[in-house]
Amino acid sequence: MGAGKTVVGQKVAQELGLKFVDADEEIEKTAGVAISEIFSKKGEACFRDLETKVLESLRDSTNLVLATGGGMVLRPENVKMLKQLGSLVLLWAEPSVIFERIINETHRPLLKVSDPKVEIAKIINYRQPIYQQAADFVVDTSGLGVDEVAEKVVNYISRRSAS
Repeated sequence: MGAGKTVVGQKVAQELGLKFVDADEEIEKTAGVAISEIFSKKGEACFRDLETKVLESLRDSTNLVLATGGGMVLRPENVKMLKQLGSLVLLWAEPSVIFERIINETHRPLLKVSDPKVEIAKIINYRQPIYQQAADFVVDTSGLGVDEVAEKVVNYISRRSAS
């Protein structure tokens, strides 16, 4: 959420000559409606089920960069499938940075609350240990541009591929 997964993922895929897949876009294609509508009409559990289905559909994929929603790693089976696809890179940012990045975005269902800043901190604090345990590589995107973050990820993947 607001760490730059999609734009950095696109840049990394371009740099490495790989296909880019955005899990949220795939979920919307599968469901035929926007994510915000899935949340409002069917709830978060339905959305998480769709995340898992999208991952299952990519199981045999190779040579791709997959940008996932921040909650993708909340299910252990998703982490297992992500690890089977390749390296799991966590793009991280401080809650205050995330708030500034997404303050004007209206499509984020988990932030349709009275105090989004508090909600972001709550979500990040809950997810942080899960992210840290799941990730193979972590980049703090706070204060960095897209190119700088993408370069760190490309360098990591290149080093990992060389070994």
